[in-house]
Parts: sequence; structure tokens; C-alpha cells
Amino acid sequence: MNNNYELYKVFYWAAKTGSLTQAAKVLYLTQPSVSHAIKQLEDSFGMTLFYRNSKGVMLTQEGEVLYSYIEKSQILISLAEKQMAALKNLDSGELRIGGSDSLFKHYILQYLEDFHKQYPSIRLHLNHGTTPEIIALLKEGEIDLGVVRMPIADPQLEVRESFQLQDCFVAGSLYSELQNVVLTLDMLLQYPLILFSRNSRARMAITELFQSYGHQLKPEIEVGSVDLLIELARKGLGISYVTREFVSKELEEGTLFEIQLDVPIPPSHVGIMIMRNMPISNAVNKFIELVQ
Repeated sequence: MNNNYELYKVFYWAAKTGSLTQAAKVLYLTQPSVSHAIKQLEDSFGMTLFYRNSKGVMLTQEGEVLYSYIEKSQILISLAEKQMAALKNLDSGELRIGGSDSLFKHYILQYLEDFHKQYPSIRLHLNHGTTPEIIALLKEGEIDLGVVRMPIADPQLEVRESFQLQDCFVAGSLYSELQNVVLTLDMLLQYPLILFSRNSRARMAITELFQSYGHQLKPEIEVGSVDLLIELARKGLGISYVTREFVSKELEEGTLFEIQLDVPIPPSHVGIMIMRNMPISNAVNKFIELVQ
């Protein structure tokens, strides 16, 4: 037995209103159409669901049993429709974003603030991690999108370029003699270098750059956060490789200065990563529009 949902809908409103005429008005049908739909449903079950009285129609005992189930389904369908409308209007839902600590702190935060002001009912979930960890979370369905450094070569993923960052070497006052001096890579390698962990995109990029000029990077210190890169450089423990935009305050205040090199450091590109050929929610789409 596979009755059309519309038949159950007619049955529900006839039972709820106790009138075929009222059910017809609610459903924008004619009364004969309502009567025919109920007759079809009764024939499919092989039992009478309504009996007529002076006030309209009432459920039979069998009709009461069916109504107890159909009423629950109609309530759930109504709630589902309201929820879908709320999701469409961004009055409900959630946005799950993955990214590195530094990108959250220095870049994504400003957009999250704007997004939250526009859509305060959307719950925000932030997941921190390295690029490989963010990719894994995205594929596992734990996040809706990731903000990562490019390039990302994965056929399952779609990456939309969002903005550029410029990395550079910085030092504190202990190395003040290097201010306004242009260094070769050979000269730079004579000083203790502080780099981010090996699996970071920034570390991979600078390693490849040095290799392209025939040099091997051997840092004195490796750290796992941008804040440590900045603080260790300020303390004079070495020369750190950081993103210029992330140390703009320190450069402006003069607690750090940028090391000038005789070769250019290419800018890095940051992209918004989603699963390819997968539908995205309205909340995700609005956030991507905001960032781009």
C-alpha cells in the first residue's frame, strides 16, 4: 500500500475541522474533491474512516487510530517547513569553520564579527588546526568550510581564492644593526632562524624558495604558533619568518623590523575550501560572499 501524501493531508484536515466543507476551504479544493480523496483512502484500507452526523463528519474507531499517526506526521512536517524557512532567512542554523589560529585571529575574526551582527541567530563553531587537519575535518563532514593557505591539490575539494598575504623575516632590537641592510640568503643563514612547524604551508613555501636558490633551511627554533614566532623575535632569540599582516602592530611600534632581502618573497594565497559538487547551506554561502 502506497497512498499519496495528498490523500492523508485531506484526511487530516477533514478530521481536524470535522467538516468536508472546511477541509476544502483550507486546502483550496472543491468539496467533491475532498469526498473523493477520502473515498480513495477508505477503499485502499478497506474500512470506513468517517461517518456523517448533523454537524459534519466524525472519525470512526479505525479513523481515530489513523489520525493519531497522521497528526504527528503533520506536526513534524509543519515544523520542518518552519525550520526550512528559518534556515532560508538565516533565522536559525549553524556555521562551522576550520582554520589556523593565526588566520582566525588576524583575518577571519573581522568577518565573523560582521556575519554575527547581520545574522545573530546563526550559531558559530570554530575548529582550529593545520591545513591537513582542516581538510580531514571537511571530508568527514565536521565543518562546512575551511580557510587555508593555497595551493590545495585535491579533486574532492573546491578552493576559491579569497585574499593574499605577504610573508617576511622580522627581528627585534638585538639585531638592530641589520635595519636598512639588504641581506643575501647566504648572509641571512648566518643568523639563528625561527620557523613555524614543518607541516605548515608557510614553512613549506619558504623551504621551497630557499631550495630554488640552492640553500637548505636549518632553523634554530621551530614553534607551533604565530604568537611564539612574534614573541621570540621580540626577545632576540633569532629572526622569525612571519606574515607581515600579522605583525603590522609590532612593525608600526618599532618593536620589530622587517629584514630586507635581495630576492623577492612571493605572496601567499589564502582560499576558502568546500567540498566539490556538494550543496552548501545559505549560511555558508552568505559567509563566503562576505569574505570575497
